[in-house]
Amino acid sequence: QVQLVESGGGLVQAGGSLRLSCAASGSIFRLNTMAWYRQAPGKQRELVASITSGGSTNYADFVKGRFTISRDNAKDTVYLQMNSLKPEDTDVYYCNEQITTKTLGIYHEYAYWGQGTQVTVSS
Repeated sequence: QVQLVESGGGLVQAGGSLRLSCAASGSIFRLNTMAWYRQAPGKQRELVASITSGGSTNYADFVKGRFTISRDNAKDTVYLQMNSLKPEDTDVYYCNEQITTKTLGIYHEYAYWGQGTQVTVSS
């Protein structure tokens, strides 16, 4: 069983910063690609940023130069540093981790989601 626990959301003024964290726990053999998504009510969930196991990163155009994704493999945690926040960044943010587990000698890879954390940016 694997769980992802997010933290770090909240209310901030435009131009401010927040740092989101997502910690994985459970029967983890290997953490693969880790990512952050966001979703507004009535809209599809969209990719914000991702980071591979090798450290290669990818960002959506709307956050390039403002957000930074990073990971700490020793802590099984992925972070999203959000700077220069704008009101349009207001959303629920979800972490997504592709995790390999090993059970009775058999490997499985699944994509797990965090519970979501609200980020609200006031103008």
